[in-house]
Amino acid sequence: MLGQRQGIIVWLYSLKQAKMLRKFGNVHYVSKRLKYVVLYCNLEDTERLMEKIQSYSFVKKVEPSFKPFLKMEFENSKPDKAKEYDYRMGI
Repeated sequence: MLGQRQGIIVWLYSLKQAKMLRKFGNVHYVSKRLKYVVLYCNLEDTERLMEKIQSYSFVKKVEPSFKPFLKMEFENSKPDKAKEYDYRMGI
């Protein structure tokens, strides 16, 4: 089973070597226009992999995804009563 995963965004100079990044984790998305790759790896291996990927000459920049560290439960998620009244009236 999969453990905790974290995304890594790798900005490239050229997409020719994007296929080579598959050995570091699961490639989720490749943007041809903006030349970046989103790959997922284990949370424990993230720092080590980022350093290794950054050492390649075809890599422009490496950024971690902060999604595992964000709180996904929102406090004020109830709709506003005034807006709810307007929706029922059809305004």
